[in-house]
Amino acid sequence: MRHPEWLKVQLSGTHQTKKILRHYRVSTVCEEAKCPNQGKCFSSGTTTFMILGDRCTRNCSFCAVESNSPLPLDPDEPERIAEAASTLGLKFVVITSVTRDDLPDGGAGHFAKTIQALKLKNETNMLHSNIKNNENNPPLPPFTKGGMGGLSGEKIKIEVLTPDFKGDLEALRTVLNASPDVFNHNVETIPRLYATVRPKADYLTSINILHSAKILYPHIKTKSGIMLGFGEKDAEVLSVLRDLRDAGCDFLTIGQYLRPRKGNIPVVDYIRPEVFEHYKIKALEMGFKAVASSPMARSSMNAEEMYSKI
Repeated sequence: MRHPEWLKVQLSGTHQTKKILRHYRVSTVCEEAKCPNQGKCFSSGTTTFMILGDRCTRNCSFCAVESNSPLPLDPDEPERIAEAASTLGLKFVVITSVTRDDLPDGGAGHFAKTIQALKLKNETNMLHSNIKNNENNPPLPPFTKGGMGGLSGEKIKIEVLTPDFKGDLEALRTVLNASPDVFNHNVETIPRLYATVRPKADYLTSINILHSAKILYPHIKTKSGIMLGFGEKDAEVLSVLRDLRDAGCDFLTIGQYLRPRKGNIPVVDYIRPEVFEHYKIKALEMGFKAVASSPMARSSMNAEEMYSKI
């Protein structure tokens, strides 16, 4: 199916962002999942880091990330993520990962270490900023090592987009104990299509993870996302939105599924922009605090803007 006119995207070129990512040897979901927005995000100096390697133990039919036997964890990855985020000058950092069903905790400990490394780097930068300001020196410019938003005296915000951890609440607690500002887990599609779209996942497990996160740590904002274009019906989409809101979800993203490569499940429908607006209105009426609903909306795109709305 040819893309309709409302699905034009900015192509990704060679940006300073990519050079920084390569320098620190960090992966991004933008590149690994072939996100159509990566050109726009990279050109503005933002990205979503992907930890736990670049090989996934699951094989969701919509995803372009490689499904293969994973490599051992890289113990230095959290610090490299923190350095890369600092160099990019990020004030809001989004961390996601492949699914690692091979690990006892699903990679939850590695998430926690990455959050901690980001916070430690930010605290160091804030101290550095205070010293510089006291000396009447100008702050470091963006895109230089140590240029994180903390240099302006601000604490960074951190959003994590995690797998379902097979429903393991201890793994969930490990991540939430590290105090991210936003806990995100995507349900991706309607229950009827899970066998086709997410064959190794379970809809109720995903809903329960979100619900448990809100019960255990009510001060942490929760977020989820769904894609359209797999052949879902209006009533099915609204039912998922109600389930998410009943689970205490604060933020919601709804976007158009775009086939990343020929081996992935084909697009059934290209949903018109006015339909996305319809779901945004319905979601806000249900009580979601912020909703991003448009053909090009993605789970981590404009995450800082969504958080700032509250």
